[in-house]
Amino acid sequence: MERRALRKRTERQARRWQKKLERFRREERQIRAEASDILESHNFKRMKEYIQHGDVTVNAHVLSVARCSIALSEYLNIRCSRRELIRGALLHDYFLYDWHIPDEENPHKLHGFYHPGTALRNASREYRLTVREADIIRRHMWPLTVVPPGCREAWIVTAADKWCSLLETLYIYRGHGRVLARLKNY
Repeated sequence: MERRALRKRTERQARRWQKKLERFRREERQIRAEASDILESHNFKRMKEYIQHGDVTVNAHVLSVARCSIALSEYLNIRCSRRELIRGALLHDYFLYDWHIPDEENPHKLHGFYHPGTALRNASREYRLTVREADIIRRHMWPLTVVPPGCREAWIVTAADKWCSLLETLYIYRGHGRVLARLKNY
């Protein structure tokens, strides 16, 4: 079997990748600094068990939305509370169930309409939410939720969520969900 020759990166490509890596690390540091309590919680770690879009877990999805929200606010120079932006992005899909698998209690047929309320209830039980964080969680599914977001942070997370969801659904961004499915079968 022939081995494919590894293509060498040009100097320009290497600089671009280095820049992306630095931005990713800076965003990760910001997330850790503002929301270490959320990242370390048992229920947040449990979100790795549930698939969100395509083969991306809910955990990976909310981390992507948080990173994208930071990048969007910086790129567009939008002044906002970075702490509330990050915490709201991490908790916006805190519904803690697999919406692809119906159960007798809740068939999850209208998941898109109802999960913001469930996520807000779950997050409120575990964390002291600010008004902005609650607004982000409650209204991130606009226009499915009739009332639009009420603050800059909620608008940013809503836009970032739509973008990340599109990339995940079209398999442009691939997650580790397929690996998790294989592990469950063994």
